[in-house]
Amino acid sequence: MKCALVVDENPELRQLVVKTLVDCGFDRVVEAENNTLGAALAMSERPLLSVLDLSLAGVEGISAAEKIGSYTSGPIVLLATAGESDCLDKAWEVGVSQFLLKPFCEEQLKVSIDTAIHQFVEMSSLQQEVDKLRETIESRKQIDRAKGVLIAQGLSEQDAYRKMQKLAMDKRKTLKEVAEAILLMEG
Repeated sequence: MKCALVVDENPELRQLVVKTLVDCGFDRVVEAENNTLGAALAMSERPLLSVLDLSLAGVEGISAAEKIGSYTSGPIVLLATAGESDCLDKAWEVGVSQFLLKPFCEEQLKVSIDTAIHQFVEMSSLQQEVDKLRETIESRKQIDRAKGVLIAQGLSEQDAYRKMQKLAMDKRKTLKEVAEAILLMEG
């Protein structure tokens, strides 16, 4: 179930946002009229997207966005009036994905929501790729250290690697697991 959170003190604006979110495919939209209730709902509901009004408590709106962002893994769209755009840098720092100035029409909100979701998916994909590369590098380091242990025991680099490959196949383990075992025995 795709859940979204809307935090705004203006009931008419909340209804516009809720309607837009439903049109964007969200099955469930929870609403709050203040940042405190919004943070509580974010913690309990874990929405995939949050739309927050910055002007509820001025700079406190940035703190609310940061707090709500800590409870959710999805993007945040921040609604603001023209005079509040000076908070833009701080909003990016706390993880706000989109910044939409009021007054806005439904189409502008849809574009902001779609853009926030697209950016979030892209960033998540990049983060997964970075994590995978880190794991690969760490595995490579362990394999190289284990090869070093075998080389110190008199094997050539090629023979050490072959021995590790054979052990991995025979024991049905990964090269990283074999390397960890070799390093454990050496340590």
